[in-house]
Amino acid sequence: MTAILYSGTIALVLALLGTPLFIKLLVKRNYGQFIRQDGPSAHFTKRGTPTMGGVVIILSAVLGYSGANLIAGRLPNVSGVLLLYLIIGLGIIGFLDDYIKISKERSLGLNPLGKIIGQAFIGITFSVAVLLFPNENSRTPASTRISFIRDSGIDLAFAGIVVGMILFVIWSNFLITAWSNAVNLTDGLDGLATGASVMVFAAYMVIALWQSNQSCQYLAEPTRACYEVRDPRDLAILGAALMGACFGFLWWNAAPAQIFMGDTGSLALGGAVAGFSILTHTEVLAVVIGGLFVIIVMSDVIQIGSFKLTGKRVFRMAPLHHHFELKGWDEVTIVIRFWIIAGLCVALGLGMFYAEWVSLSG
Repeated sequence: MTAILYSGTIALVLALLGTPLFIKLLVKRNYGQFIRQDGPSAHFTKRGTPTMGGVVIILSAVLGYSGANLIAGRLPNVSGVLLLYLIIGLGIIGFLDDYIKISKERSLGLNPLGKIIGQAFIGITFSVAVLLFPNENSRTPASTRISFIRDSGIDLAFAGIVVGMILFVIWSNFLITAWSNAVNLTDGLDGLATGASVMVFAAYMVIALWQSNQSCQYLAEPTRACYEVRDPRDLAILGAALMGACFGFLWWNAAPAQIFMGDTGSLALGGAVAGFSILTHTEVLAVVIGGLFVIIVMSDVIQIGSFKLTGKRVFRMAPLHHHFELKGWDEVTIVIRFWIIAGLCVALGLGMFYAEWVSLSG
């Protein structure tokens, strides 16, 4: 438990104190955000605001996680290291995307093919690696079974190990791409995606800590309610680091934002949500916990689908938060109300998680 507290505290302090220093560096180099021309007119005042703040979030989380392990005198486990690989890898792709936007002075960064190749490489290597590295109990970080609140009876390896690995890589990459895009779309108002991420990572810190306390590996007499997760304590420490890093960054990202996380942050945080869902075996439950992200990405899907099928738009503008902006809602009002929705989704997800444990342990 102390390692979890150290991790969150270190990451929070580093992000809180490090972000203004990073802002000064970006301002000095004129690394500012470019605003899409078809967006709400109020956003044009944000042109030139420093971006790429995701660098601070990632570094703070990595140092928080590493520092906590060092202080606690423990070595990182493979699940935490692989999740960091996913976060940093996607963060680098996002950084390149942001840098090209700034250097080329345009709203588009990496070309679509380059972005797809980069994400695919990170996603595929992560997906293969999490099926390797069994521990002394023969548990690997992930499983080929589709997971809801824990692994279900649906096994992608129904036709053999090779087929199972291929299907799992496809499924895993779908989750990584979906969550990365969902967080990226949500990052359209000051502090919206950052605040929602704080809640989601707090939820995964709690889930991983509970799984650690109820792990089938550590209980003297395993029960039906125990969890078959390889390194839950490591995941709890990293969840605390990400929560703390986002919390510290939010001080500077809240309206009026002095810095944006950019694709550097949104791709990394989206990948982190996907990674947590895979490694804690809660792939479907994540849809509830990250419900705000799901609602926002679905609004975009509905808008595009409706326009292509009928030529009519359901919303004034997608994603959903821009629809309410065009209806005249104040930006801060939208952000706070969406945070409330995010909190309700997290509470519902945690309630479902605990209720399932109670039903099995009773």
